[in-house]
Amino acid sequence: MKAVTITQPGGPEVLTWTDVPDPVPGDGEVLVEVVASAVNRADLMQRQGFYNPPPGASPYPGLECSGRIVEIGPGVSGWAVGDEVCALLAGGGYGEKVAVPAGQLLPVPEGLDLTRAAALPEVTCTVWSNVFMISHLRPGETLLVHGGSSGIGTMAIQLAKAVGAKVAVTAGTKEKLDFCAELGADILINYREQDFVEEIERATDGTGADVILDNMGAKYLDRNVRALAVNGRLAIIGLQGGAKGELNIGALLTKRAAISATSLRARPLGEKAAIVSAVREHVWPLIASGHVRPVVDRELAMSEAATAHQVLEGSGHIGKVLLVVPGKD
Repeated sequence: MKAVTITQPGGPEVLTWTDVPDPVPGDGEVLVEVVASAVNRADLMQRQGFYNPPPGASPYPGLECSGRIVEIGPGVSGWAVGDEVCALLAGGGYGEKVAVPAGQLLPVPEGLDLTRAAALPEVTCTVWSNVFMISHLRPGETLLVHGGSSGIGTMAIQLAKAVGAKVAVTAGTKEKLDFCAELGADILINYREQDFVEEIERATDGTGADVILDNMGAKYLDRNVRALAVNGRLAIIGLQGGAKGELNIGALLTKRAAISATSLRARPLGEKAAIVSAVREHVWPLIASGHVRPVVDRELAMSEAATAHQVLEGSGHIGKVLLVVPGKD
């Protein structure tokens, strides 16, 4: 088969669409013929040499995909050859085939085409696990989403609104904020021109955000704590603003607040399967009913992975960038 390989750590130019050995499904796995994958920030970090796959995972980038099952490995039940699926991966989505643990498979939601289903697994699992399973966002509470126009941000807005929460977002342009508003965001903050702590305090009459979904890490740590409500929960899912920051524990104690920091890729198979199962139960019906949808900025051929990485690095996109295997949809 062909896959996108990383010839050496570096810029987008190190991504090469080339022949590699076919993967073989192991115990509890199925082999999926890939129709599409999606580009995530973690893929950029892997390309740069900062985020290697966990032991035993595919060496190729790609943390999610959609496609068709072409082979069933030992010990797998409930799935059949020919099933159209999307999947959460530890790697390998940028290829024509990938071996997937059966617990990380999801059926393509009713009414959604197979290609666009590739935009779902990583964002739905990230948002549902962090905002709902860990941070327990409840109806009537306020969620602050940093990077509201990203793939994760656009999904977080929709899911939070679906459960009756109020949503605040940060983004860097009016176009992105307007799009967030179309998805249902209530409080729009241009982080280039406004202080999100002040804007959250103003919009909530001084109460603060009950849950904050943060992709920045160190750069926003102090301000995130200040923006939290009493009993607030800060969920850190990214390090775009650095890995080391100073934490005012006194402020955290005063607010009786909590901080969680998670990633999906290196979690044990059982934990991933539990998250995928919860997403199938709670999120898939919302997608099937049309209340929630994947937001796709553009589709590029899998061989154009370098261009896709440039798009993400430029931060001009809204939603997900998909990589499509020609002739497989």
